[in-house]
Amino acid sequence: MVGPRTTRSAEQRRGTTLPTTINDPRAAGTALDLDMTNETFVPISSGDRAIVDRGPLDDPLPFLLVHGLASNKHMYDGVGEALAAAGHRSIAIDQRGHGHSAKPDDGYDVATVSADLAEVLHALSIPRAIVVGQSWGGNVVIEMGVRFPELISGLVCVDGGFIHLGSQFATWEDCAAKLKPPKLVGTPFATLQGWMRDAHPDWPESSRLGEVASFEVRADQTIAPWLTFDRHMAILHDLYLNDPTASYPLLSVPTLMVPAGSKALFANDKYAAIDQALALLPNGKAHWFDNADHDIHAQFPQELTSVLLEFAKDLS
Repeated sequence: MVGPRTTRSAEQRRGTTLPTTINDPRAAGTALDLDMTNETFVPISSGDRAIVDRGPLDDPLPFLLVHGLASNKHMYDGVGEALAAAGHRSIAIDQRGHGHSAKPDDGYDVATVSADLAEVLHALSIPRAIVVGQSWGGNVVIEMGVRFPELISGLVCVDGGFIHLGSQFATWEDCAAKLKPPKLVGTPFATLQGWMRDAHPDWPESSRLGEVASFEVRADQTIAPWLTFDRHMAILHDLYLNDPTASYPLLSVPTLMVPAGSKALFANDKYAAIDQALALLPNGKAHWFDNADHDIHAQFPQELTSVLLEFAKDLS
């Protein structure tokens, strides 16, 4: 069930900066320089969701941009800016437990998180949107497409929407041991910045900054992931249990799979996984990024935007 609709004026929804606190990396005197002037909060039943809202409010075909596990809305900054330049509205959201959004102790399954997204669209008075999810976010938006098809013009799954960890690991214990995140609390911020530069030398600078925004920078210049270890593991456990292939035949909305061909993350055979998706989806197609990282939206924001615009054109 979607909670009561809450509305805000355009002025309340747009252009309201987040307060500058020690949880804002700028307050700690770091080199992080994210544009926060278009960040704001959307109140829903489980707590506020932090969003970046760009482009014209009257766009009849806006985009809802949904990040992956342990990520944040700023990973879509390049895509959001390009969509705005093309005349489209986009709303990039920090999901439950991530970034500046509310962090309840439970509700990290795809069913609950997809209901969060539906509440956000209601709160913003958006009747329908193209919903884009990356990695875990792709699984979330597949679930949203089954539960809330009336809110969705089309679905896009960016190297996600096919993740079923239960098909890759014999037991949850094996999965947890292999995929548990490193415990980074207390790592110097400068060390994190160096890791990001070394790992992604070909990313736009805005995307590297966006990745750093997945962490709180504390007053002593050390970091902590916004998503806690226990909540990270809760999401992994749900990805172990959740099989999105069961949802494919139930999807009534056009669905575009956008896999990264060079990385076999979260699938024993990604090509087979996408073939299976296309066989089961009533209205599905795929666009491969053959030489991309898992984070296509960060590595190739302009190119991904072109794919999104073509998809939107086909829907209109």
